[in-house]
Amino acid sequence: MNQTAITSLFAWEALDSRGKPTVACEVKLAGGARGQATVPSGASTGRHEAHELRDGGERYGGMGVSRAVAHVNNELAAATRGLDATDQATVDGTLRATDGSAELERLGANAVLAVSVATAVASAAATGRALYRAVADPEARPLLPLPMVNILSGGAHAGRAIDVQDFLAVPLGARSFAEAIEMCARVRRGTAEVLAAKGLPVALVADEGGLGAVLASNREALELVVAGVEHAGLQPGQDVGIAIDVAATQFVTDGGDYILAAEGQRRLRPDELVEELASWCAEYPIVSLEDALAEDDWSGWRTVTRRLAGRQILGDDLFVTHADRLERGIEDGVANAVLVKPNQVGTLSDARAVVRRAQDAGYGTVLSARSGETEDTWLSDLAVGWRTGQIKVGSTMRSERTAKWNRLLRIEAELGDAADYAGAAALTGLLSA
Repeated sequence: MNQTAITSLFAWEALDSRGKPTVACEVKLAGGARGQATVPSGASTGRHEAHELRDGGERYGGMGVSRAVAHVNNELAAATRGLDATDQATVDGTLRATDGSAELERLGANAVLAVSVATAVASAAATGRALYRAVADPEARPLLPLPMVNILSGGAHAGRAIDVQDFLAVPLGARSFAEAIEMCARVRRGTAEVLAAKGLPVALVADEGGLGAVLASNREALELVVAGVEHAGLQPGQDVGIAIDVAATQFVTDGGDYILAAEGQRRLRPDELVEELASWCAEYPIVSLEDALAEDDWSGWRTVTRRLAGRQILGDDLFVTHADRLERGIEDGVANAVLVKPNQVGTLSDARAVVRRAQDAGYGTVLSARSGETEDTWLSDLAVGWRTGQIKVGSTMRSERTAKWNRLLRIEAELGDAADYAGAAALTGLLSA
């Protein structure tokens, strides 16, 4: 029998970093190799994402995944038995065909992704390669990504203490991944010290490890991050830029207005929100804006893309790692970068196709974790092997976040001159000179 043929799947219900159930899976191959994956889950989710299957009922407040686990152990196990794990496209195509629904709502995207990722891990193990090597194009040189590191959080990640979901540090001046992480750790520590000096609590930690202080306005968060950069002995805009995840879908009304609840229920029309963001960009060293408008506000997205040209305009809820939505964005000149989350689409093959299409179109690619994460490190390997150039997994604390940073630190240390570091060049073509 082919030594890389799948012989069995075993799935179980595990917990993510928010204490909610998720699907874990182990794939076994004929030659004895094994691969394991535990999939993440989002809090701020777009309505166009692939469907997570939850149990409902009383267990875990309805968030249990025992049905998704059963689908792995039964239907998906039967469908994949005998398939060659090194043929990811065939495995993923079989998973999608077995589900048979458009957004994997029948068996669950959480079930399907667990098998997809565990298969890739098993394949790498069977062929004696690191995962980043196994998923890379032939002869591709490993590329360590520019990190976006969470410093302050609001929105769905911090009890909506402020409206904007995340404020992140982008280490523009770093010359290696290790230096980049050290710079961002300094900024987080510096920001915490600035908060403490103001008498604000620093023990409140948001879902992704960022500081979760209750602030008077979104602009105050920007001021604090800038102060944190300076307190760390770094220069805002030169050593460190700021990325913001507006997550505007979270505060849009049915009528299309945007409500800034943390600023006295302030109501803005789409063009007014764009001008608000433009004013922030004029005053602060913002290099990337994610989900600046709501997921279906295509007109607003066209406006913000034109108005803030010269910065990375990043689509998450807008594109949800779906090729058809990305294609519409490319055709309409909407955004210039895509956030890639494999669990939004359900298989590694589909996520990889989005990365390739985006890069072919000159769009930036940012591989991203979710707010409900696991200790797995496969995302780090994907970033290196797929050469995404950027990665976003959270802050420099909480083990489900640091596990991924630590994997990248090890890859860089092991490879040395045999790998490249993307650095600020990952934003070339997206940022003004």
